Amino acid sequence: MAFRSGVYIVPTSRWYIERTVWLIAGVVLLTATTLAWLVQPLWVLVVIATGAASVTVALTGFCVIGNALHRLGFPAALGDAKRSTRWYFMQTDAWYLERRIYLAVGINISIASVLSLVYGAWWLAFTGFVGVAMVWFAATGFCIMANGLYWLGAEPRLKPENPACQPSADARQLVAR
Repeated sequence: MAFRSGVYIVPTSRWYIERTVWLIAGVVLLTATTLAWLVQPLWVLVVIATGAASVTVALTGFCVIGNALHRLGFPAALGDAKRSTRWYFMQTDAWYLERRIYLAVGINISIASVLSLVYGAWWLAFTGFVGVAMVWFAATGFCIMANGLYWLGAEPRLKPENPACQPSADARQLVAR
């Protein structure tokens, strides 16, 4: 990976499965975090389930919400064209930037959720922050973690809207496969 500069912003001109999943997951995180903080700490189990689902998507490409959206007619931006069109699977042929986000988010919110149960509710501030960041990501195309990974050299699969941040020739070749 080579260090780079610029700002990476995913396309926001249309709603596609992955962008809508970020929005739904962010709303679920914010709701479950609020309920865990104000009502019952065990609501954090919904956050852990969301984290487990995110890790599952990163490792297997299978997404329950993505499949529901696929059935509703949403287009896939990162769908695996080699698999059946009946089911939605995200591409898992390489560890590209967006796939790394699913993995990192899933691990981080799961750990913070467990810490909130063991050490204190203040750890829910982190899961709430991630929820806000996911909703922001879906709405604006900008994500702090995506940019951090981008600056570290992770290659994105989604074509950035910012023309100064076009993927390298290697990334374009991976997408063409």
